[in-house]
Amino acid sequence: MGVLNEFKAFAVKGNVVDMAVGIIIGAAFGKIVSSFVGDVIMPPLGLLIGGVDFSDLAITLKAAQGDVPAVVLAYGKFIQTVIDFIIVAFAIFMGVKAINRLKREEAKAPSAPPTPTPQETLLTEIRDLLKEQRRLP
Repeated sequence: MGVLNEFKAFAVKGNVVDMAVGIIIGAAFGKIVSSFVGDVIMPPLGLLIGGVDFSDLAITLKAAQGDVPAVVLAYGKFIQTVIDFIIVAFAIFMGVKAINRLKREEAKAPSAPPTPTPQETLLTEIRDLLKEQRRLP
């Protein structure tokens, strides 16, 4: 039963749940970015370079023979994947940069001074009384 209890304690920790949520959101975000790259970025980029679709770029190493498919070096798919990665990395960088800026602004925001403890209040009163006694002749 010890292992089961340890697993239960591990599985319900906040970090594990946070990580799971992050992975799920990351997967959904990956789909959004892939669609953005494939449907929004790549068509104009392909148009700018003469209507070339990167995913179709390949070098045939060995032609197809009968039922045996051709052996191709599909470097266009690799280029597409690298561009996807760069855009995803840039989007994540911008998100982290925005979050860090918000944290810095939050840290700079003036906060209310902490309320003194009862001990500090009493010591302040004693100090003030001593100052008054020194002033009196």
